[in-house]
Amino acid sequence: PRDRRAVALTFDSNLTDGMIQELDQHRVASFANVAVIDELDQLQVPATLFLAGKWVERYPDLTRRLAADPLFELGSHSYQHRGYHTPCYGLGLLPAAAMAGDVEHSEQVLRQFTTRPTPYFRFPGGCYDTTALHAIASTGVTVIQYDLASGDAFGTSVRAIVNNVVNNTQNGSIVVMHITGGNTAPLTAYALPDIVKGLRAKGFTLVRISDLLAPTPVP
Repeated sequence: PRDRRAVALTFDSNLTDGMIQELDQHRVASFANVAVIDELDQLQVPATLFLAGKWVERYPDLTRRLAADPLFELGSHSYQHRGYHTPCYGLGLLPAAAMAGDVEHSEQVLRQFTTRPTPYFRFPGGCYDTTALHAIASTGVTVIQYDLASGDAFGTSVRAIVNNVVNNTQNGSIVVMHITGGNTAPLTAYALPDIVKGLRAKGFTLVRISDLLAPTPVP
């Protein structure tokens, strides 16, 4: 809804087979950016987190922490984090026949960690087409896209990320950010305090997706 000063900050986690190889070869310390979660807790920011299944399996303790935190709700970001449409930031294309199974696998993994699952699903990279939508329709998930990419993915300037989000957020915006560490989104935790401060100063209320999409309360 564009008639309410409500905004959803959403956070994706991703882990591909190539990234797992980087971890196993000790080329990257971690693809879990715990500092982002710490900032959200410190700032008391409700958020919807879209978790990739392989990331959940790699970081079970952090997933349990997220699932137990009343500020957060969890959705799926696929299992393998392969592209459901191409091109998609170098992600290999998942065959259409495998898409529903990939979504269902991610949901099964996620439900091992939370008693409060949501039906929400976000495509890897935000990449999709009509074929992908038809392919996953049988899973019953609700696809959540975004209208504002924060720019934290492979970002090189905290100020640029902050300015982009604060200046371009509108009523009802869904902003995508990341809780993936390593070199994929290294500045998110540093940008968050000024993003939250800036949005709240403009009168925006930060909410989860379920609250953003809820019907307007009857007076």
